[in-house]
Amino acid sequence: QVQLVESGGGLVQAGGSLRLSCAASGGTFSSYSMGWFRQAPGKEREFVAAVYWSGGRPYYADSAKGRFTVSRDNAKNTVYLQMNSLKPEDTAVYYCAADLRSVSMVARDYDYWGQGTQVTVSS
Repeated sequence: QVQLVESGGGLVQAGGSLRLSCAASGGTFSSYSMGWFRQAPGKEREFVAAVYWSGGRPYYADSAKGRFTVSRDNAKNTVYLQMNSLKPEDTAVYYCAADLRSVSMVARDYDYWGQGTQVTVSS
């Protein structure tokens, strides 16, 4: 069983930055592709970014391209989401997730989820 714990959320002004972390335990982290999703109140959970188990080219939602960067450190069992130039519309609960098979932009493909961390961007 894999446990994922996100951290790094908070309140930030528009234009600011945050770095989210997701620490994994209980499994072979280097075998999992990792994704970040977010869910705003009253909205569906949506894909933000993902990275293969081996690293390599990451994948981003259009809303994240040019502003967010996903990375992973397999030695630390941690995946990161650096978020720059934040906008009020980025306000959501951010979740990390682990996929045993391959990188995906579809939430139902992921096998394990963290509890989420709140990101609030004020205007």
